[in-house]
Amino acid sequence: MTRDTTIDPRQEILRAAARLFQQQGYDGTSMNDVAAALKLSKGGLYHHFQSKDEILFNLMDHAMDITEDRVINAVRGIADPEARLRALIRLHISVVLSIRDREITVMLHENHPLSPPLRKRINARKKEYVHFVEKLIAEVQLARGSKSTVNPRAATFALMGMINWIYQWYRPEGALSEEGLVRQYTEIFLAGAFQ
Repeated sequence: MTRDTTIDPRQEILRAAARLFQQQGYDGTSMNDVAAALKLSKGGLYHHFQSKDEILFNLMDHAMDITEDRVINAVRGIADPEARLRALIRLHISVVLSIRDREITVMLHENHPLSPPLRKRINARKKEYVHFVEKLIAEVQLARGSKSTVNPRAATFALMGMINWIYQWYRPEGALSEEGLVRQYTEIFLAGAFQ
């Protein structure tokens, strides 16, 4: 493998680790596997990351950066709460299904191995996102004058669960297109949370 010197070595390591964690799982991937995938010595790998835990944390932190940039920041400027929620659902699904962003599926699948201090930092970022969505759902309920007894927090966790599980079963070559999936998930959620 010819290494491009313009690419940040840490990013190169993270991309390779994300691919390996996605294919083999965190527990099934060793630091030797990551080093071998990049044709690096183990010492060269440890020059950039002290542990597999540190690599996993950096992948998850980057996944939260992607979510913040492509979902939260992208919908903030939408004035109408329902239009903002519809956009959030579409963008969140798009991020989960993005083939190039393996960090997302690694984060969704491999949260348990992080050490408690690192898990606490990632969970704090996840909670910020949950609160953002919860507040938005409450705004939509209010704007619609909804008589729904669905709690915004419960609705948030239902929505996140629906979307975050897609990576487990969705196949782009299957009968359901991404756009069709967005329409159906939006319809299911809006009919259930706001009636």
